[in-house]
Parts: sequence; C-alpha cells; structure tokens
Amino acid sequence: MNLTDYNEIQTLLRRNGFRFSKSMGQNFLIAPWVPEQIADSAGLDRDTAVLEIGPGVGCLTEQLAKRAGKVLAVELDRSLEGVLKETLSDQENVEIVFGDILKQDIPALMRDHFGGMRAVVCANLPYNVTSPLLTALLRSGCFETITVMIQREVAHRICAAPDTAEYGAFTLFVQWHAETEELFDVPPHCFHPQPKVTSTVIRLTKREEKPFPVSDEELLFKIIRAAFNQRRKTLPNALSAGLGLPRAELESVLSNCGIDPRVRGEALDLAEFVKIADELAGEKEKTSADL
Repeated sequence: MNLTDYNEIQTLLRRNGFRFSKSMGQNFLIAPWVPEQIADSAGLDRDTAVLEIGPGVGCLTEQLAKRAGKVLAVELDRSLEGVLKETLSDQENVEIVFGDILKQDIPALMRDHFGGMRAVVCANLPYNVTSPLLTALLRSGCFETITVMIQREVAHRICAAPDTAEYGAFTLFVQWHAETEELFDVPPHCFHPQPKVTSTVIRLTKREEKPFPVSDEELLFKIIRAAFNQRRKTLPNALSAGLGLPRAELESVLSNCGIDPRVRGEALDLAEFVKIADELAGEKEKTSADL
C-alpha cells in the first residue's frame, strides 16, 4: 500500500471509519518525497531507536522502520488503531503506544522500550502542541537529535537571532538546550487536508554542555521570561514588573554587566542574559550575607 497516495489513504480511512479531528491538528502527508527526506535527515542506523509522535497513517513510520533499529510511535487518537494495524502490521521493529505523550514519563518510556539504544525523535508534530512537546522532549534530556516538521513561523522563532521579530523566550529556551538548524520547507499541497501555512523541517542537536556556565538556571529563565513578557518596554522596566525588583537596582545590575539600561530584552543574546542572571544572583547573595 502506498501510504502517501491520496486515493489509497481515503479508501483506507473510510474502511476504518476514521474522521479527521481539527482539535488534534491532523494533516496527513500525500507527497512521498517528504517522509523519505525527513527520515533521511534524522541520521538513522540499526543501532538507533526513534520516538515518533503522531504517526497518522504511518507513512513516516514506514520510512523510519527501514532505517532504524526500533521505532516507538505514540498516537493520541485511538480511532487510528485499526488503520495502523493495517498499515504497519508487517513492520517488526515498530511498536505503537496509544496515549498522550505530554502525560508520559518520557525517560521511563525510553528505558522501558529502547533498551539503552541511541535515542532520537523524528516526527510530523501537530501544530497545536508544538511548543509544549518540544519543551518536554528537550527537558527530558533523552535524545541526541530531534528532527521534526513544524509550522514555518515556529521554526523561524526557534532558529531566530537577537533583534528580530521572531526572537523570544522560546528561542532562548530551545537554543540553551540544543543547536538548531532549519532543513527544508514543505508546502501545504503536500498534505491532506491542506493546512493554511507552510511547514518546515528542523533538526535540534542536544548540547553535551550548556552554551555558558550559569550560577542559577532557574533565575536565568525567570529573567528571560520577564524580558519578553513585556518586550516593548526597556529591560529595567520589564524586569522590574516581572521580578518585583526596584528599577534602580536593575539599572545598576545592567550597568555592572556593561549593558545599556535603555536596551530592550529582544536585543540581548544568551551570553548577556547569563551575565545578568549571574550578577543578580551575586547581588542576592550579598544581601543575604548582610542580613
């Protein structure tokens, strides 16, 4: 069966009584080059185990199974159970788990199913849960690479540079955990139903070490979130509102870091946010010592 042939997919879905769910962001690929190129981009071999999220009818799963030692596909929609049994029954290295990946203990899932194999992610992610999914995958620390197809504007956000409209707190979170790379675009006509936007395949490569040492990582991301929650304000004003600290203290912190207090958060890179976090952490330590 050709799992990217529109007519065959329609027949398959009707036979299994499947209906598309807008709430689950279901768009199935109907261009054969796309799953092939995504799977090729994931750098797979027989010593690699792949986590796929949202296999749909299994067209990417099929390509992953040809290249990897093990594929674990996690599917939220139980109504696809009959479809996947039909399309992937002859793939001996594929295992399907039904459930919500966001409710799973990802490290435990990997231990239970991957048996110590090199672990990567390769998937066509649902647009509506891209950010929480990537957050959970990166925080788990389980995967050498994450190769995923997502909405193009989200891909631009993830790979953005300072002082651009796309640059934000999520950019810095992802780039703290991984090196980012945009690979190729996938136009809407490659899907059924057609989405209203272009998709982009990106690859995130886990950093073995964080890009900069920082004394308090939690404080670093509190500062970053505060800076971008009110991104049109100058940094002292945004941080004062977000952290509950006096503006004058924050201006002093920025000056000590060699940062112009008139700057906005969107102009700073990761290294500069780390400087602010370390300086602020040092100020807190001095205050505690004085007390």
